[in-house]
Amino acid sequence: MHIWLLTTLVSGAALYAVIAVVAVIVWRSRIAAAARHNAQARTSVPVGAAVSVLKPLCGDEPRLFENLATFCEQTHPCFELICGVCSPDDPAVAAVVRLQATYPRHRIVLVIDPCIHGSNRKVSNLINLQRSARYDTIVIADSDVAVGRDYLERICAPLADPRVGVVTCLYRANGIAGFWSQVGAQFINAWFVPSVRVAHLFGSTRFGFGATLALRRASLERAGGFERLRNTLADDYRLAAHVRELGLKTVLSPVIVETDVTEDTLPALWDRETRWLRTIRSVNRAGFSFLFVTITLPWILCGAWLAVWLGDGLYYGLQVALAFALAMGVSARIALHSLTVAGRRAFWTGLALMPVRDLLLVGEWLAGLSGSTVRWRGVRMSVDGAQRPTTRFRSGLTDVPGIVDGDARRGP
Repeated sequence: MHIWLLTTLVSGAALYAVIAVVAVIVWRSRIAAAARHNAQARTSVPVGAAVSVLKPLCGDEPRLFENLATFCEQTHPCFELICGVCSPDDPAVAAVVRLQATYPRHRIVLVIDPCIHGSNRKVSNLINLQRSARYDTIVIADSDVAVGRDYLERICAPLADPRVGVVTCLYRANGIAGFWSQVGAQFINAWFVPSVRVAHLFGSTRFGFGATLALRRASLERAGGFERLRNTLADDYRLAAHVRELGLKTVLSPVIVETDVTEDTLPALWDRETRWLRTIRSVNRAGFSFLFVTITLPWILCGAWLAVWLGDGLYYGLQVALAFALAMGVSARIALHSLTVAGRRAFWTGLALMPVRDLLLVGEWLAGLSGSTVRWRGVRMSVDGAQRPTTRFRSGLTDVPGIVDGDARRGP
């Protein structure tokens, strides 16, 4: 019985890899069709409402200024950039001040607010940032994201439909810190993103990614605001889910943004990816339990071992089935890899990393099965969102143009 079960799992993993390739190809064809349509209709499509972009920041990340600068190069005629930190001593302050000097015609506001709301520091930052936002269209984007010049126009366009509540998008990862960051980029490009494409191919819209969430201020307030997320780990997913509870749709935009993977050691990468996997487990336990089928290469190795172990004799038909599954799985996994990289050098470099990537993912999935906490930005959080009271602490003000101090804004 266990032989048939293992054969079924090997075949299932190989079939999933084929479906992932199909999903990526279908998505690319849809993007190409949408691009042709937009090019034809560009002159007749009005620009959407003014936009407030909220950027919660923490620390001096690699390429922080360069990533923020892409949000200042937008073709959208009316937008503002609201950046926030919890302390004037945060190294990210220097990047925002430099941004203000480089783009003096843009409204770029730096909010320094030490007020802490609940256990999720990013959401706490967003609560503080929202008070400075002028406009009724809100875009939330992670600090390590870089975007194209037409990003705001394309992301916000679906919100013209009153039935749409949230627009989100996927991202392409760049490993910028050596070997382990490149392995981390494969986690996103060759495993996570294709899994979303597969879910979307079969009709799912249960998405919400921190790379981008665009929504109306009215929808945000009706859904309970950022305050409802203050003790939630998966705040991006939960925000989109709360808006869907209002009867509004989530749109997965064809826009692709760029993000950096900066972990340069195995422990750092392990911490980040197990945090992601435990987050997935917290929002979809059943789906997380079956994620092991999506990790192709370990099942291929199991299938190869089983085919050799069976030898000759009564299991000839089973060996043929395994051989077919192995060939299909390996071909699909290589094809999927080729669809997620650009250039011959990147293809061969990434191909050598594939076994490391998939075997590491198996270990991380097993680690993700248990554990009730994760570490994020130096803070340990409960997977289920442990309650913490709102706290405040004072810090000195910095004389920087464009700063809104949290305590000064609220008065004595």
